[in-house]
Amino acid sequence: MSRSGLGYALLLSVLLNVGAMGAAGYHAVRDGRPPAFFGGSRTELDLPDYLGLDAGQRRSWHDMEAGFLRDFDAGGAEIMAHRSELIRQIFSERPEPGRIESERAAIANLQELQQRRVIAQFLKERQILDARQRTALADLLLQEAPNVPLERQLHRP
Repeated sequence: MSRSGLGYALLLSVLLNVGAMGAAGYHAVRDGRPPAFFGGSRTELDLPDYLGLDAGQRRSWHDMEAGFLRDFDAGGAEIMAHRSELIRQIFSERPEPGRIESERAAIANLQELQQRRVIAQFLKERQILDARQRTALADLLLQEAPNVPLERQLHRP
């Protein structure tokens, strides 16, 4: 394989891994559970119950969550649309490097925005939690390792 071919293969691998993480996060949040790469698990978890939120905290939590989930879901859908176009372009009869780069850049920008959304949400949530609850949430987020993306699973030695 030529040097530029290896570069495109590496780029594809990175993009697909990042896209898979975005997709997993999108589906996890849409399904009402924390994304695995943020410590979520495949089992159902009612985070307000897990954290032991009182009635006032629950109201604040749900008020903050609605807008976040709406924006996060919309961002996830945008990422998936660009990811699909990127994959179609890469595997088309005549891949156009400019279009591939454009889709890659769009995905990168959208994923950065998603990261900023998540961080902003965590900072808002932090403000309504007491010290024990903040520790519990941080521990939950740190306890699970990231899932292995499908693209990596497909390329086993």
